[in-house]
Amino acid sequence: MNSKIVQHAATTEAQQRANPLDGKTCVVTGSSRGIGREIALELGRHGASVAVNYLSSADAAHEVVDRIDAGAGEAVVAQADVTDRSDVDDLAARVRESFGSVDVLVNNAGITADRRFDEMSREEWDRVVDTNLGGAFNATKAFYDDIREADHGRLVNVASVVGFTGNYGQSNYAAAKSGLVGFTRALAHELAPHGATANAVAPGYTRTDMVDDVREDIQERIRERIPLRRFADAEEIAPVVRFLASDAADYLTGEVVNVNGGMYA
Repeated sequence: MNSKIVQHAATTEAQQRANPLDGKTCVVTGSSRGIGREIALELGRHGASVAVNYLSSADAAHEVVDRIDAGAGEAVVAQADVTDRSDVDDLAARVRESFGSVDVLVNNAGITADRRFDEMSREEWDRVVDTNLGGAFNATKAFYDDIREADHGRLVNVASVVGFTGNYGQSNYAAAKSGLVGFTRALAHELAPHGATANAVAPGYTRTDMVDDVREDIQERIRERIPLRRFADAEEIAPVVRFLASDAADYLTGEVVNVNGGMYA
């Protein structure tokens, strides 16, 4: 075989390994900070075109876009309130105008409003459920046809260890994150006939603003429950999402990948 052809094939294969998301358009909700930020950066680092969604942290979102653009991928900012269906539909139109049809949706946007249940207001319940679960509904509705019709379409939902274990003062958050697991598994059945997949990642306690705001003595009690005796870094969650978004995860659907330091190992 011609040596130039062999060299070209080897180079192409190496590029595909380095940039497994090359040519993929990805949307990451809530990606200006925390875990979402690292997911967006990881996808861009591996060649994806990324829509960086944010609600109010415009400067942080633009910084993420600049970092992606400086590497192997490309990115745009995509401001929208995921609890507002029309806002999300407008976001979808803007993303398609920039990059075309979407291949991968990562539902990451989430908030907390922690309070013991006997003191929790309905407004605090609704706010968390509407964002963490309702936001996933809105975004998935907006991009569902794209994912279903894409080659290797991917839906990745960011759940939480709290959705399995519960947590004192987080009944609203636990309910929403547990709901994401059921949502993921139901859509896995519906997307499978089209060759698309739906999976979830359930991070354990991760070093983000949410955890940093917790009192140090409570943080220490949490660490004692983790076999690895430390919190995760957001950079340790992002590669799992990148794998699920890639073609390498073609035969994986309806699964929840727990990245929690062995909390129920």
